[in-house]
Amino acid sequence: MRIRTQLYALVASAVLGVAMFGSSVQAQTAASFTGKVSSAEEGAMEGVIVSAKKGIVTISVVTNNKGEFSFPRAKLGAGDYALTIKAGGYDLDGANKVTLTDQPKAMDLKLVKTKNIAPQLSNQEWIHSVPGTKDEKRILSRCVNCHTVERVLSSKYTAPELVATMERMATYSNNSFFKKPQIRAAARDMERFAPNAAKDAEYLASINLSTGERKWEPKALPRVTGRGTRVIITEYDLPRPETQPHDVIVDKEGIVWYSDFSDQFLGRLDPKTLAIKEYPVPLHREGFPTGALDLEVDPDGNMWLGLMFQAGFAKFDKKTEKVQTWTLDKETLKEDSQQAMVGSQHWTVDGKVWMNDPSLPGLHRVDLKTGKTESWRPYENMKGSHSVYGVYADKDNNAWFMDFGGENVGFIDAKTKEVTLYPTPTKRSRPRRGRFDDQGRLWFAEFGGERIGMFDTKTKLFKEWELPTNEFVPYDVVLDKNGDIWTGGMNADKIMRFNTETSKAVEYPLPHSTNVRRVFVDNATTPPTFWVGNNHGAAIIKLEPLD
Repeated sequence: MRIRTQLYALVASAVLGVAMFGSSVQAQTAASFTGKVSSAEEGAMEGVIVSAKKGIVTISVVTNNKGEFSFPRAKLGAGDYALTIKAGGYDLDGANKVTLTDQPKAMDLKLVKTKNIAPQLSNQEWIHSVPGTKDEKRILSRCVNCHTVERVLSSKYTAPELVATMERMATYSNNSFFKKPQIRAAARDMERFAPNAAKDAEYLASINLSTGERKWEPKALPRVTGRGTRVIITEYDLPRPETQPHDVIVDKEGIVWYSDFSDQFLGRLDPKTLAIKEYPVPLHREGFPTGALDLEVDPDGNMWLGLMFQAGFAKFDKKTEKVQTWTLDKETLKEDSQQAMVGSQHWTVDGKVWMNDPSLPGLHRVDLKTGKTESWRPYENMKGSHSVYGVYADKDNNAWFMDFGGENVGFIDAKTKEVTLYPTPTKRSRPRRGRFDDQGRLWFAEFGGERIGMFDTKTKLFKEWELPTNEFVPYDVVLDKNGDIWTGGMNADKIMRFNTETSKAVEYPLPHSTNVRRVFVDNATTPPTFWVGNNHGAAIIKLEPLD
C-alpha cells in the first residue's frame, strides 16, 4: 500500500529543543522566553495569546493578570521564531519575530488598536455583535459548517441572491468547505435544507453589506482571565492545506490519529518526531464526494472510519497497516447514502457494526462475515425534523444514538431489535456527539440547547448543565479522569472545561479561527491533555492546562 509520509525530525529538534527529551527538572520548568504585553488603552493586558512559530509547530501561551507571558524552555529551543498575538481589537506593534539562544530571552510587546477588527473575530463574536433575535440568528450557526460567519456578513448579496446561494449550497456535500467544495450526487431537498430560505435571506441581507456600510458595530468579547490563562497550546501544521482533521484521537503510545473530512486518508502524527503519515483509503464510488468523519477504536486498538458519501466504513489494522472496507449491499445502497458515524466500539461481541444513514433517516447494522445489512427507521412515525448522528455501541454491542434533528437519545437492542427513544428534558436540544464513561453513562453535547447532557443508561435518567456563554453551540463532549467535562464547537474558538459539581467553567482561548468538531482528552498525563483538530485550518491542536 502506498503511504504518504512527511518527516520533520530536523524541525522537531530545532523547535522543541533538546531539553524536551532531557531529564532535568530545571530544564522542563525554566523559562526560555518571557515578556509583558501592554497597550496605551489598557496598560498591562491579561488574556492575550502570544504565539511563537518555527517550521510546522506553533507554541502559544496566554498573558496573566499582570500582562506577563512565559514560554517554558522545554517548549522552545534555540532558533528564529515568527511572533503573533491574538487580542480582539488589537494588532502587534513592532517586532514580529524573535531569535532565541541557549540563554533566557526577555522582550516586551506593545499592541495598538486595529484598523480592521473583522478578520480577528470568532463566529461567536460575530453572532453576538449582529442585531436580531435568537431565532433570527440561528441561521448563522449553520453557515460555519463550511466557512466563517464573516464571509456572510461581509458579502453584498441581496435577499434574492442569498436564496440563490442557498440553492447552490444545497448541491454541496456536508464535508465541503471553502478550500474544497464537493458536489453531491443528489442535491438536498430545499424544504429540509433551508425550509425558511426566503425569511432567512431577508434577515441576512439586513445585516450584511448589501445596503452599504454596516449599521452595527462588530465587537470582540472580553478576553479570558484567571485559570483560562494558565495553559500552553501547541499546533502542528499538516502538509496539505485542504486537509480537514475532523476527528482526532491519541492512542496508548502517544500517537495522534485523525480522519480527513476532505479526502481518502487516515492520518498519523508522531508529536515527538513530527513524522506525519497518510494511509490511503480505497474509493467505493467514483465521482462521489470523498472524505471520512467518525474515527473510532475497537477492543484490539484498530481504527475505524465512517466513509460519508463513499458509503460504508473502513477498518485500519495497526499491526499490518492494511485498510479493509465494507459498503452497503446493493439492495440498501442509494444515491444519497451517507455514513458519517460508525459504531464499531464493541463489534467483536457478535461480528456486527452499526452506522448511521441520514438518507433514511436511521441506522444500519452490517454483518462483517456475510455482508448482510439490516436497517432501522426510528422516526418514521414521528413529526418534525429528526436525524441520527453520533452512534455508540455499548459493551453488549447494543446501539445508542443521538437525534441531532430533534431531542432524543435512542437505543436499539441488538437481540430483540426493539427501538426505544428517550427525549431530553430540553426541547429541540439537538444532541450531537459524545462518549460513554466507565460507569455506563452517556455524555453528549446539546448543540441546539447550549447544554451538556448526561444520560444514565441504568436508571434512564437525564442531567443537563447549561453553558455560561451563548452561541457556543457545543459539538462534542468528553469526561476526563478528574470528572471535568471538555467541549468545543464551531463558533467560539475556545475550549471549555466544565465542572459538573460546581457548574463552573474555564474557557481556554485558541490562537486561530478553529472549526472544532470531535474533542479528545488524553488521561495518561497529569493534568489531562486536550486534543482537537482545526477542521478548517489543516492543523492538530494540543492544549495543556497548567492546573
